[in-house]
Amino acid sequence: MVFFLSQMVNGLTVGAVYALIALGYTMVYGVMRLINFAHGDFFMMGSYLGYTVLVTFLAAVGLPLWLVLLIATAIATLGVALLGVFVERVAYRPLRRSGRLAAVVSALGVSQFLQNAAMLIWGARFQAYPPWAAPDAAWNIGGVSVSLMQLLIIGISLMLMVGLYLFVQRTTAGTAIRATAIDHDTARLMGINVNSVITLIFIIGPALGGIAGVLLGLYYRQIHFTVGWSYGLKAFTAAILGGIGNIPGAMVGGLLLGILEMLGAGYISAAWKDVMVFGILILLLIFRPTGILGERVAEKV
Repeated sequence: MVFFLSQMVNGLTVGAVYALIALGYTMVYGVMRLINFAHGDFFMMGSYLGYTVLVTFLAAVGLPLWLVLLIATAIATLGVALLGVFVERVAYRPLRRSGRLAAVVSALGVSQFLQNAAMLIWGARFQAYPPWAAPDAAWNIGGVSVSLMQLLIIGISLMLMVGLYLFVQRTTAGTAIRATAIDHDTARLMGINVNSVITLIFIIGPALGGIAGVLLGLYYRQIHFTVGWSYGLKAFTAAILGGIGNIPGAMVGGLLLGILEMLGAGYISAAWKDVMVFGILILLLIFRPTGILGERVAEKV
């Protein structure tokens, strides 16, 4: 039982990261019907930006650790949000009237560009977050070790996910997002600036991915320029698992996928955990393509 609970904690930690990334996928798909395959690389850029700020600017500054981490996360989040806006303007907006295939190919091209840019800037080797950056406190609860970093990741992720849901459901901007997701042309007739709404989702989605990237770097300590592709695919699986276009579904899918992955790694083999993840994706596409909570994409009539 202790081992099971330990794997559950590990699964919730990793699943919270998957959920944050999956929210970006589901928001873009919900509004634009586009699978943004470059979204995982926004997450990767966030982890690198957080790393750069920590080791370059804040390593020698005598600030409290919580303030140092807050500054690094804020700068990484802002940088990735601006990158998201730039990519939308350059790679997606000119193709908005084209077919879906052109946009998907463009997304794959952006993904390769960002990966290679990260490799050229930071190198092909693994980069390590400074050991002093991550809080090392831990508690033993009934034989289960729970670290402060795990609690921070789970707590911050849940707050961001709930905050995003409330923002979309209860604010004027959220209403505009939901209206644009139903029909772009009708939204324009109602006075909604569709371009501004799309820009907003390309700010929110990458920003959440950037925060997840910093949290992952602090948790695992090591990052690589390919991490965005691997985590992006798993987050995409999580979005499908919960129901693509469904914000609560992305949350549930991410947490559930993390738990299943860690349980599989613990009880079967860590070498097979990725096989299990993509096996789940294949089974979902065959038997439940709309996901657990159902796909929320309104069709024009």
